[in-house]
Amino acid sequence: MDKILYAELKKIYSEDILFEKEDLYPYAYDTSPNRNVLILPKFVVFPTNSQQVSQTILICKKYNVPVVARAAGTCHCGGCRVKKPAVILHFSKMNKILSINKEDLIAKVQPNVVIKKINDEVEKLGLFFPPDPSNLTVSTIGGAVALSSGGPRTFKYGTTKDYIINLEVVLADGKIIKTGTDIAKDVTGYNLTSLFVGSEGTLGIITEITIKLIPKPQSRKVTLAYFDDLIEATAAVNNIINSGFIPATLDLLDKNTLETIEKFNPCGLLCTKEAALLIELDGFEENLNYECKKLFEILKKSNAAKIVQAQNEEENEQIWRSRRSAFAAVTKLKPNVITEDVVVPRSKIVPLVKGIQKICSEYNITVCIMGHAGDGNIHPNFALDLSNEKERKDFEILKDKLFALALKLGGSLSGEHGIGDEKKKYLKDALDIGALEYMEKIKALFDPKNIINPDKIF
Repeated sequence: MDKILYAELKKIYSEDILFEKEDLYPYAYDTSPNRNVLILPKFVVFPTNSQQVSQTILICKKYNVPVVARAAGTCHCGGCRVKKPAVILHFSKMNKILSINKEDLIAKVQPNVVIKKINDEVEKLGLFFPPDPSNLTVSTIGGAVALSSGGPRTFKYGTTKDYIINLEVVLADGKIIKTGTDIAKDVTGYNLTSLFVGSEGTLGIITEITIKLIPKPQSRKVTLAYFDDLIEATAAVNNIINSGFIPATLDLLDKNTLETIEKFNPCGLLCTKEAALLIELDGFEENLNYECKKLFEILKKSNAAKIVQAQNEEENEQIWRSRRSAFAAVTKLKPNVITEDVVVPRSKIVPLVKGIQKICSEYNITVCIMGHAGDGNIHPNFALDLSNEKERKDFEILKDKLFALALKLGGSLSGEHGIGDEKKKYLKDALDIGALEYMEKIKALFDPKNIINPDKIF
């Protein structure tokens, strides 16, 4: 059957098809934990338009072969890793910004456009696309839509779902549909766009995206506030918010994270303190001067041990480079790094962080904790050696306890990384049984043969 399948795909893709084992091997991975046994895809193909995607799905449906969409492969939860031999649709050739409409505040883009490229291009026109995953220099818009990714700016601006107004999607029967319209306000019929955003590529294959833009803030100021106590740092978060501020970013970094970043990329971080808040305010220059003054007052009243504010855009970027290097820094500690993603009510951040530290101490696993304190989304970065059998088994137990803790505190399994393959066994504990039942029915309605990214989420 593989020869027949190859022959049919070859008619569509000519030379844009991979089939040799050494070529397929890299596509068995994403950034989730490596498995002892990797499953290779059957073929990797590189579509250039939605018609090719449609034709591919119809061929795969005919032979009952799964189809998995993939771009940068930066998913942390096994979302684009194949569970059984499948055809991978790799979108590296669908990487164009199709149009930017300044008057209507929208842009049309293909799924493999890197988010930083979108930001750079729209900002030339005085516009702004707020979602900013920490790895925005490699993350693609298609992946961000599939996961409804957030990032540090979520507290003020929301996540990817708040900026997607229309999608072109290829369904499991080969149909190509538009889920909405290219206008920001429209309640005509069901909101299919929101159904596909965050669906992790399980309902259809996204081939074009219409994003909403907003005017670019005139200026920004970045501040680092250090604290001798984690509880004081989280209390400062509440004090800032309760004072009427809506920072663009309100991120928390624990002592281990500060130390690890400084060793990896020396930039003058104060590593003797237990925690730091990275705060970005943006808006009009005149307002920022006043807001920064008030912010300093709040931070001092909240017992900040030291406050450092960037004085220009270069210093803003220097602080952000440090923050965005956190994951890379942790890779220097052990052979493997696993980034997790849980969300709790903001009032429960301290028990969550303390609980994570306690669990890691029990199993002697190094953890660097950071996250978006403004919305309760915490990312523990675990450094470990997965080739060590005891360490690997201990981490599986640790993970069970981590998610149980988050749910016990009234939280959830993910704020932006998704469920994929890694977290699906916890889904029944996190969702209402009736809601989960209808999610499964929606999957079956859109994909009755279960060939679109199967065995993910459910």
